[in-house]
Amino acid sequence: MASTNQSSEGSALVHQQMFKVELNEGPLSKLVVAILMSLLFICINSIMFHTLMSKPVFRELPRYILFAHMLCNDTVQLWIVSLLYILSLNVQKIPKAVCSLFVVISATTARVSVLNLGLMSLERYVAICFPLRHSEMATQKMTGVSIAIIWVLGCISPAIDILYALIVNPASFKDSMFCTRERFIFAPWQRDVFEGLNGFFFVAVTAIIVFTYISVIVAARSASADKESAKKAQRTVLLHLGQLVLCLNSLLYGTIERALAMTSSSRLFMDLRYLNYLFVLILPRCLSPLIYGLRDNAVRPLFLYYVRCGTQKVKPSVTAH
Repeated sequence: MASTNQSSEGSALVHQQMFKVELNEGPLSKLVVAILMSLLFICINSIMFHTLMSKPVFRELPRYILFAHMLCNDTVQLWIVSLLYILSLNVQKIPKAVCSLFVVISATTARVSVLNLGLMSLERYVAICFPLRHSEMATQKMTGVSIAIIWVLGCISPAIDILYALIVNPASFKDSMFCTRERFIFAPWQRDVFEGLNGFFFVAVTAIIVFTYISVIVAARSASADKESAKKAQRTVLLHLGQLVLCLNSLLYGTIERALAMTSSSRLFMDLRYLNYLFVLILPRCLSPLIYGLRDNAVRPLFLYYVRCGTQKVKPSVTAH
């Protein structure tokens, strides 16, 4: 136990020393760019979410409920990871109790992003392969229950880490600390559980997406299938697979950063960490919802209407299928 704590403290010290180098030697331009990118993407996601909430049809259909959930989840993750990144660059200590909340939300939303893709693929699978039963299988209630289940699954590992930290050293939650997930790792099995669940969820969702894609292809070749809807579903499931790859990068963010911290010079580490943050954490959080929304014929015109601040004379009508 003691050796594990020392290892965790050593890893955190390496990060803190590198942050100080960046703060003293580097310009603030990187921080400004990171903040502006985060705010821009949060704004885009918020407009997209407002678009979905503006029409009853979007609030009722399961596919759009899951899409709205993805937007909310990714926006929350954007806020949290951006805040943690800014705090790390400024070597800012915060209460451990507050940090534990940030760590749980950050880790949970990363996993929920992956699991939500599985739900979206299954919804398309039911819509194409069981069209007559879609309305009774994919209901608002069932969608809500499914979302609740993936949130419970997503928070298992980070919640265990926080509870174990409370058991091992409850007094430390009154102290301030540099907020990193490493500070809540007290035993090797915690890291094994975290990475093991990440791998399990990724493999499970990959299997779901591949299964749904093959099933949709088979359905598209049947004589009774709606060819156009089946083709759209194929493209949607393929998009989910691309999103899954982006989500995998997010799950590997911590592992990549630890490897960089131990093997790179301080300057190289900060440069690579900055790129890792922008292209692995920030960019996918907006690109996926944006691409998914803009390719939807029902969402796109209304989204563009709100982007233009309603300057269009006639508000687009909505016909969702």
